[in-house]
Amino acid sequence: MRKRWPSGRRAALLWRLPPPLTLALFYLAAVLTGAFLLWLPVSHVQPLSWGAAVFTSTSAVTVTGLSLVDVGSTFTLFGEIVIAVLIQLGGLGLMTFAVLLVSALGIPIGLPHRLVLREEVNQTSVSNLMGLLRVIAAVALACEAAGAVVLATVFVPEFGWAEGGWHSVFHSVSAFNNAGFALFPDGLAHWVGNPVINLAIPLLFILGGLGFIVLGDLWQKRRWSRLMVHSKLMLAGTATLIAVGGLGFAALEWNNPATLGALDSTGARLWASWFQGVTPRTAGFNTLDMGGMHDSTTIMVMTLMVIGGGSTSTAGGIKVTTVIVLLLATIAFFRRRTELNAFGRSLGIEEMMKVMALTTISVVIMLTGFFLISISHDGEFLDLAFEVTSAFGTVGLSRGATAELDGIGRALIMAVMFVGRVGPLTLGFFLATRSVPRVRYPAGEVYLG
Repeated sequence: MRKRWPSGRRAALLWRLPPPLTLALFYLAAVLTGAFLLWLPVSHVQPLSWGAAVFTSTSAVTVTGLSLVDVGSTFTLFGEIVIAVLIQLGGLGLMTFAVLLVSALGIPIGLPHRLVLREEVNQTSVSNLMGLLRVIAAVALACEAAGAVVLATVFVPEFGWAEGGWHSVFHSVSAFNNAGFALFPDGLAHWVGNPVINLAIPLLFILGGLGFIVLGDLWQKRRWSRLMVHSKLMLAGTATLIAVGGLGFAALEWNNPATLGALDSTGARLWASWFQGVTPRTAGFNTLDMGGMHDSTTIMVMTLMVIGGGSTSTAGGIKVTTVIVLLLATIAFFRRRTELNAFGRSLGIEEMMKVMALTTISVVIMLTGFFLISISHDGEFLDLAFEVTSAFGTVGLSRGATAELDGIGRALIMAVMFVGRVGPLTLGFFLATRSVPRVRYPAGEVYLG
């Protein structure tokens, strides 16, 4: 006779698992639950396979935005609400919602729960976690509500109060969480020259991509000189990447008849350049056909997708601060310095080791994805590499290759999306765990370069 564990015993065993594994199981459970809800007949008006439902759910929970079907025409209002909820849960964090709910009910938050939560919000300490969670929830709801009101000025006059209001809410949630899901078959291309869309949507995903620590620091300090060095690095790095992306896209695509060259006014071209320059920062929205870009522009966009947004944000990628620390380390090496300096503060060897570990793991994951998907699908390498990069950075931009993949290729993309969202959180556990060596060895010499 098979032994059955009491439910309480099973829950206790779950919390005894390593925090990264517990967090991954939470995300996996959310993906499967979302897939089941989307697969139900009440969720779609067109045929939807179980595989497509799992893919859509994975994309929503990992706030990526890649899809095998047209969301707006395939799903009912209930299905779209399920996707929006999955985006919200995945963007702000499953444990964030769970802990806030438990706290609201007056239930004490135990240490195992706090450890898992620490990994999700990328912190090295369990102290003041509840304060951070309240900041996350307040900032997210305020930004999404404001974004929905602004977007309603465009969608309501065009679609009416009911449909236009829902479009406003859905796209505000999708934008702030850097998900990139849109309810229109061509993305936001219909509003390529609309100032409201081109300002509201990017502002939402830029705020979401800065990170809640930066937003909270700005709200509390409100002066550049008093900000944390992390906030200064994020703001400076984000401004630089926005400028490089927007100006680079305009310079490379201005006369391309498949993208900017097809627009009949300079204003529309400038708006489109701005939008496509910032959207690779894991947002995933588009106002132009990404498949029409030059190869040089595609490589630039892939680079921006790999960098991503900020730590403790709704964005993916290796993070802006990671790239900045890598650059600072390179400069320090050529200047023969043993420590990194930024804004009057020093960064030690520990930060450099974390950055190297995260970058190395990310490169290995992407190269492995490139290799495996090139085996399963014989297509243009740049298009396949673009899809894998978009999946890892949880961006959602596509050149059309995802819909052409077979079952193995789609499974690989889902795996890369999942790892791209949960992997950095898991790696953070190992980066935050220190071990003292029991044996010290004599110094050795390795010739490099």
